[in-house]
Amino acid sequence: MTDLTVEKLAETVGVPVERLLTQMEEAGLSKRAAADAVSDEERKTLLVHLQKAHGGSGEEADGPKKITLRRKTTSTLKVAGTGGKRTVNVEVRKKRTYVKQSEEELKAKLEAEQAEKEAAEQAAAEQAAAEKAAAEKAAAEQAAAEAAARKAEEKAAAERAAADEAAKKTAAKKDERPTERKEERKESKPAAKKERTFSTPDKPKGGATKGKPVGKGKDKKKGASLMDDSDGRYRKPRNAGNKGKLAAPKRSQEHAFSRPTEAVVHEVSVPESITVAELAAKMSVKAAEVIKVMFSMGAMATINQTIDQDTATIVVEEMGHKVKLLKDDAIETEVVESISYEGNEVTRAPVVTVMGHVDHGKTSLLDYIRASRVASGESGGITQHIGAYHVDTDKGMVTFLDTPGHAAFTAMRARGAQATDIVILVVAADDGVMPQTEEAVQHAKAAGVPLVVAVNKMDKEAADPDRVKTELASREVVPEDWGGDVQFIPVSAKTGLGIDDLLDAVLLEAEVLELTAVPEAPAKGVVVEARLDKGRGSVATVLVQNGTLKQGDIVLAGQQFGRVRAMLDENGKPIKAAGPAIPVEILGLGGTPDSGEDFTVVPDEKKAREVALFRQGKYRDVKLARQQAAKLDSMFASMGKEQAKVLNVVLKTDVRGSLEALTASLMDLGTEEVKVNVVSGGVGGIAESDVNLAVASSAVIFGFNVRADGPAKQLIEKEGVDLRYYSVIYDIINDVKQALSGMLSPELREQIVGVAEVRDVFRSPKLGLIAGCMVTEGTVYRNKPIRVLRDNVVIYEGELESLRRFKDAVQDVRNGMECGIGVKSYNDVKVGDQIEVFDTVEVQRSL
Repeated sequence: MTDLTVEKLAETVGVPVERLLTQMEEAGLSKRAAADAVSDEERKTLLVHLQKAHGGSGEEADGPKKITLRRKTTSTLKVAGTGGKRTVNVEVRKKRTYVKQSEEELKAKLEAEQAEKEAAEQAAAEQAAAEKAAAEKAAAEQAAAEAAARKAEEKAAAERAAADEAAKKTAAKKDERPTERKEERKESKPAAKKERTFSTPDKPKGGATKGKPVGKGKDKKKGASLMDDSDGRYRKPRNAGNKGKLAAPKRSQEHAFSRPTEAVVHEVSVPESITVAELAAKMSVKAAEVIKVMFSMGAMATINQTIDQDTATIVVEEMGHKVKLLKDDAIETEVVESISYEGNEVTRAPVVTVMGHVDHGKTSLLDYIRASRVASGESGGITQHIGAYHVDTDKGMVTFLDTPGHAAFTAMRARGAQATDIVILVVAADDGVMPQTEEAVQHAKAAGVPLVVAVNKMDKEAADPDRVKTELASREVVPEDWGGDVQFIPVSAKTGLGIDDLLDAVLLEAEVLELTAVPEAPAKGVVVEARLDKGRGSVATVLVQNGTLKQGDIVLAGQQFGRVRAMLDENGKPIKAAGPAIPVEILGLGGTPDSGEDFTVVPDEKKAREVALFRQGKYRDVKLARQQAAKLDSMFASMGKEQAKVLNVVLKTDVRGSLEALTASLMDLGTEEVKVNVVSGGVGGIAESDVNLAVASSAVIFGFNVRADGPAKQLIEKEGVDLRYYSVIYDIINDVKQALSGMLSPELREQIVGVAEVRDVFRSPKLGLIAGCMVTEGTVYRNKPIRVLRDNVVIYEGELESLRRFKDAVQDVRNGMECGIGVKSYNDVKVGDQIEVFDTVEVQRSL
């Protein structure tokens, strides 16, 4: 090989010339320049040196046994110090060594792997041979068992033939030898038992191979024993004990189901609104598939997004399923329709509501009929609750509802008209038709209920029944004797005059109505009143309109449900059942239902809970929507106006009807400037939570026929909350009116205090235009506002700049005196004008 220069050798090897010169110098070669020639011997010498440097011997052709790699990197790091930022050089050194295995080591490793492989193959062969021998042994045992089974079967067949022949002979000699026949039957039984014997591995019987059961139930072809039942279950022989071990039957390796060849079409129930996830679950598909279909239709949706019924219908039909539309109240409809009210109809008692103006004698009239003293027990002598009573009279049973007559109880009177069959309108003969009388007539007409007018207080000297007839006839309530269809009965609740005639008129109207009910059906009716009792919980007064209410029934009343734990009549006596037209008090509801709500007896408590929760959610949604709408409306309406002052009230009453009446009355007291806000209203005593709510909302607590408990009283004293107790509704309304009147801004009124007539006008170089005036009315004051009138028309409004009498400045000038008046910032005063001095006075307003 020709000699090369150092430069060409470095280019061939791929290293810099300087590094190659350094390595040659370390190898002991005297090369100083890139152009120096390198012989073959020098190259070998350099190669040996490099091999030794990398851990190998100089004579090895395979290269070094050990290679060490070194790496050094330098980076710059800026560090903040006391004198500012400074630069630090960071040097990182890495070292890694690779060792090459020798041929002997590699050969030993391969030999070890080969030995392991051969050992594994030998073990597998031995295991296969053992399995083959076991299989051959099992086959031999099975063949022996089959032979033994055949032999036993042939023997059993011969014994059966012999037994049959003996039975025939015995039957022929039935009359002669009955005893011998019994003995032959006894002898035939051991043979039958012998046919069902089994051998065990420890004690083989009947020539059977050890460990295999034989008997009558043996299958010759498949080799199945009596332990294989026709239903595929594994059964243990009676006489095998715990010693025989049997192999479990083999199971099929195929799937138990087959892939459907056609698409499955589901009937999907779609409510008014549904989420994408729920819709996908109803169709048994993934939600991603539904989202994909909606996306292809141009609608974007997420898995938790709620879609309407129309969109869901299109999606279901697009995916090839059938649609079944559900209404929002499907749960309620399903429960109501599932209850059957069919049965034998019987005549029921009428439900009569007594209505009229306050203090016209409604309760006193009912008091006389019931022979009790109800009116004296009411606060203030007025009825504040709906009373429900059933009375057994000589004419038949009648159920009465006594409604309040005050204006605040409009809602209670409306409920009474809706739950009744006949209305008795009580009108005082000495007072005539009043506002609540007209309202009762309107409620009765709206409900389509017949009227019977009781003209009360006929015992008074000022009684004028013709006046009552005339006033009611003008309101389309025409008496029968005037050609109408309304019965007018003159009565006296004090003396009992006309009570029997009134009952006759009521029962006549009931007979015309043909009122019937089905006593055997589940009960349904209306909630008359509800309250919260501290010892008994929720107590609801209900009127049964159809069916029979029994103790233990599950009652669904509005948003509340529960099981009837106890029932009481109007006298407080416990009863077990209440038929149609009977008012009762029931205990056991989860809360106090609203008065006027329908109640129904349902068979399933789970369904009752579902309907109650659905109604609560629906009521909550409606309430939130109403509040939101009210906020928006009030926001737009109050733009540019002053904020109205609000009196916050926490109201607690004894019964639900009083709560509704008081809430409506208080809300009606407000104006645009002042309003009443019932922060919270509830039934029952005043608790600590009510006081905390009043503190948080700066509210006044009103207790109507209820009281505060111990912890609530302590908190009221600590926080200084205003708490007031009432038993008459008038007092609450009057106090709230006074409070709202105090919150009203006072009215500003102008009061004219003096008038001066301009007689002459002259100019002063120092004071400007001066009007010489004569005070014609009152007194002219220096520091009060004025108006300038010309021909009784205001042309300027301002204030006085100066008021002088002769040359002296004065504060006021009385009637009949002359004075000089300087009007500030106005120079157009003329003779004949009037200067009017007035004052602004604050006048307190009231509702």
